[in-house]
Amino acid sequence: MDYIDPECLSVIDPAWEVLDPNPNLQELFMSFNGMFFQGQLKGVEVKWSRRMILKTGICYYKENEDVCTIYISKPLLSLRSRRDLVEVLLHEMIHAFLFVTRQYKEDGAHGPEFCKHMERLNNITGANISIHHNFYAEIAECRKHWWLCNGPCRAWGPKFGFIMRAINRAPSARERWWSHHQLTCGGTFVKVNGPENNIQKGKKRSFGSPTATPNDNSDHQLPSKRARMDK
Repeated sequence: MDYIDPECLSVIDPAWEVLDPNPNLQELFMSFNGMFFQGQLKGVEVKWSRRMILKTGICYYKENEDVCTIYISKPLLSLRSRRDLVEVLLHEMIHAFLFVTRQYKEDGAHGPEFCKHMERLNNITGANISIHHNFYAEIAECRKHWWLCNGPCRAWGPKFGFIMRAINRAPSARERWWSHHQLTCGGTFVKVNGPENNIQKGKKRSFGSPTATPNDNSDHQLPSKRARMDK
């Protein structure tokens, strides 16, 4: 095999899938910061999130503290190629750049300024950074724990009584929609699917109730202004 000089490769070159299939997230971030953002993201933190499965990445900014943090979904990106990780990270780094340089306007998270930098990076790298993702199969794969309500909301779309989660956390009164479900349905949630090592053999699990149209948000609750990757 001929020698490949990594410095001559585009950040999305297929050769990286062999040379560095599981890159260090921090090193990747620091490299891209210097290459594409003039080193202006030195104060930004980047972290893996093991609990975030509804989004591939998210960028949070605490305006009063001038603190910016990027979270990248470990469960979703571990199922995809290195190129997908690179494109998700660059997407969130654009959000971080607009936050720390105070360039966000009142035109939404993916307004003209975001799109300008997205096109800039796509032109430089040949990447396909976009606003919306197509990780639907990976999201479904992560949601292995299922509960089904035995009340009338089983007949109501779009959830039809199902709650599907990546973690074994039963629906409970902690949910913000719990009281609404109690009033409109009143049914009980029974676990109907999940990894065998998390289900006690021979025991039927049931739990109190949630909403007619349950909204299973990510358990990753974080603060203040946020730029989402609602791909």
